Amino acid sequence: MLQLNIENARQFIQAFEFKTLFVEELGWENAKNKKPVPFLIKDKVFTRTAIAELSGAMVFEVTASDSHIPASDFRDLVSKEIQKLHFEHILIFVDQARSQCIWRWLKKQDKKTYAREHLFASGQTGDAFIAKIAGLLVDLGEIENNITIVDVARKMRTALDVEKVTRKFFKDYQTYYIDFLKLIEGIESEADRKWYASVLLNRLMFIYFLQKKFFLAGGNGDYLADKLKASKQRDKDQFYSHFLQHLFFEGFAKPEKERSEETKELIGEIRYLNGGLFLHHKIELNEKGNTILIIINI
Repeated sequence: MLQLNIENARQFIQAFEFKTLFVEELGWENAKNKKPVPFLIKDKVFTRTAIAELSGAMVFEVTASDSHIPASDFRDLVSKEIQKLHFEHILIFVDQARSQCIWRWLKKQDKKTYAREHLFASGQTGDAFIAKIAGLLVDLGEIENNITIVDVARKMRTALDVEKVTRKFFKDYQTYYIDFLKLIEGIESEADRKWYASVLLNRLMFIYFLQKKFFLAGGNGDYLADKLKASKQRDKDQFYSHFLQHLFFEGFAKPEKERSEETKELIGEIRYLNGGLFLHHKIELNEKGNTILIIINI
């Protein structure tokens, strides 16, 4: 199974090089008409520039004459205008400084349209964004087999149809969070223990998203479950100390050539992520910068 090159994707996202991202990394085609097209909405001038296309679906960068990303009501109007010409499309609203952008896709359901928007700003690692857009990846075999606009629309939906977080999610998260707190030992401060529980859950949720996108260990969609099972077979309550710490601080935090042989054998094929999420948190270090003993009874 073709996998997205995370390092390259991160580089292009952080540099706001979205045309290169779509064409060189996601496998889309160059847009046939790349000429910027100005258009007017309520006395405000916008410019759309096609940066990629695939089987009739289009990707546009959209800028406004005032150099800012337009408000949501104007983004709605821009979407409606472009939908008259290209029913399936992705809009990337970018400010003049190219410091932030909003990706916008329209979900069509029951004869209604719902906007799905995703914000990315300069300074972010882009890792969470990569997990979303991986679903837009197209391989040569799909193109050779004449991928249809229906197929492309399905990819767009898979990647960008992320509902707003619901009350149920918050309720479930809080339940797991409270249960998780009880498993942590080695942190005396209750406030720090709560903080660290959030840090670990954020790391695990991100790894889960990578897993669901088949980014881990050659495309293993059950990576965490398989590793937990293997850990329990070796010894009880060693999943955090013997596996997760290797995965966090050597797997994601170091290039493969800098990992120990033990780590390579333990975690398998894991790509290096050059971001802060998997560096040691200050709670994990003492005043001299040495790691402290934290036990998670998983």
